[in-house]
Amino acid sequence: MSNRLDFSKLEVGYDVPAAIGMDEADIQTPCLVVDLDAFERNIAKMRDFCRETNMRHRVHGKMHKSADVAHYQIDHGDACGVCCQKVSEAEAFARAGVKDILVSNQVRDPAKIDRMAQLPKLGARTLCCVDDITNVAELSAAASKHGTEIECLVEIDCGAGRCGVTTTADVVAIAKAIDAAPGLKFGGIQAYQGAMQHLDNYEDRKAKIDIAVAMVVDAVEGLKAEGLECDIVGGGGTGSYYFEGASGVYNELQCGSYAFMDADYGRILDKDGKRIDQGEWENALFILTSVMSHAKADKAICDAGLKAQSVDSGLPVIFGRDDVEYVKCSDEHGVIADPDGKLAINEKLRLVPGHCDPTCNVHDWYVGVRGGKVETLWPITARGKAY
Repeated sequence: MSNRLDFSKLEVGYDVPAAIGMDEADIQTPCLVVDLDAFERNIAKMRDFCRETNMRHRVHGKMHKSADVAHYQIDHGDACGVCCQKVSEAEAFARAGVKDILVSNQVRDPAKIDRMAQLPKLGARTLCCVDDITNVAELSAAASKHGTEIECLVEIDCGAGRCGVTTTADVVAIAKAIDAAPGLKFGGIQAYQGAMQHLDNYEDRKAKIDIAVAMVVDAVEGLKAEGLECDIVGGGGTGSYYFEGASGVYNELQCGSYAFMDADYGRILDKDGKRIDQGEWENALFILTSVMSHAKADKAICDAGLKAQSVDSGLPVIFGRDDVEYVKCSDEHGVIADPDGKLAINEKLRLVPGHCDPTCNVHDWYVGVRGGKVETLWPITARGKAY
């Protein structure tokens, strides 16, 4: 893997947590480490699935927020582009050379609409979601002002209970308005069932996606009756991609966490009742942490606390160890139960984060390692881009 920046003037510990060629044991902590072998196998596995099922894959950039990761997914994983949730994320990806970007969200603030309408000037095909017909005129005015084109997907609320319309009549009405609006192009449907991605049971997830598929089929047929074809029927996540892939109506997946995995996704079960991080996907992302205190005989304190991760989906899991357990955290400290006193000061541990997306957003760098050595450094391009 090649680096996209010149790191020769960066200082380890001040600018970056590691240097290329460094031993993993010498990396400054806490920081995010990517096991490159596991990462590459995950990318190849999803690529092969999409080839076999004739699906496009638009990778979810809001998970990793890294242009380097996105380019690897495009160059080696056959991804057609990225989706992200915020205009600022889209701007960061466009400036870094990503050429096909969907803001898989509604954009309503006038200043944000104006910024998004300028993305095509950076050479990026630009798409967004719409669930309100009044938004069509807003987007059209901005695209016309800048002489650009915005492609629009009508979003269906197929079970997540957030954004999106719920009837085919509304889908058709919005799509027709988009099709008639200057500066806009009707691109298809966004139908992501996010609420079921983390349901433990495979059959429970399938029951939820079956409802979504029925809604999407009805909407596609309703659009065809009005002479409107969908270039994109998008959705699908790490917990459901095989359902959308077999649906006969979806043609574009939007998986994100599969590339890195986390503890919350890892616990869900596949069709054989097996955890998906024990065969389907590999843990490739870790918070590398160091033991900084062992003043108490039965517990060790590490340097990865709340400021190094998100615990909204639970505490991290110590990778490859069943004799110690991460049990509590505060701002700068993690408490590790170590009943047999096995951990030593400065010993490094790999933590599997509970939720990779918000954890990635609090770091500046990924340190890519292979065979115990630092091979690459990737800046987290859109880190903190939340507007």
